[in-house]
Amino acid sequence: MPSDATPRSVLAFEAVLFDMDGTLVDTEGLWWQAAAEVAASLGRALGPADVPHVRGRTVEDTAAHLTAAAGRAAPGRAAADQGTVGVVAGRLTEAFAARIGQGVRVVRGATELLRALTAEAVPTALVSASPRSIVELVLPWLDHRFGAVVAAEDSPRGKPHPDPYLRAARLLGADPRRCVAVEDSPTGIAAATAAGCHVLVVQDEVPSWSSLSAYRSPS
Repeated sequence: MPSDATPRSVLAFEAVLFDMDGTLVDTEGLWWQAAAEVAASLGRALGPADVPHVRGRTVEDTAAHLTAAAGRAAPGRAAADQGTVGVVAGRLTEAFAARIGQGVRVVRGATELLRALTAEAVPTALVSASPRSIVELVLPWLDHRFGAVVAAEDSPRGKPHPDPYLRAARLLGADPRRCVAVEDSPTGIAAATAAGCHVLVVQDEVPSWSSLSAYRSPS
């Protein structure tokens, strides 16, 4: 952990905006398992073609995809089918919550970076495609006080649209063009990029404070 705070004028960013699933906690596999369980109950198996509709997507988006793909509804059919999508979304949330309740693994480097950002007084936000009920289950594992928490219900459109990142930046009073978004999925990367954020992609490890503080826009 840094001993002396880095002058804010030296940093190339005003705030750091974090995705949650797959970025700070290793829950993408749990989400896929939950989706696979619900898909099986609808009479189908998930495959590679389903990845863009599941990974990094909101519960509602995935529910709509599973319902349509299972032949239970089709795009453009309203009221009754929306009720079916809502039921599937509820089952997805329950299945995901049950797995998270058994414990999650914090991604390597996440705890250290969050502590460093606290020590450096850098504003942070959590920007998740998961519903707030899921986010609340995960937050204790992170042991960090985010300046803003944006869950799926908090913006009119979810990732890959920019709305969640724009809302997070606004809540922090930061210019999204001077925010660094830390993401792991193509859906999240697209959302942060569309919001104007600079994006750092996580694969197996969250970047260290030394690498983040030295970050400069690639422009």
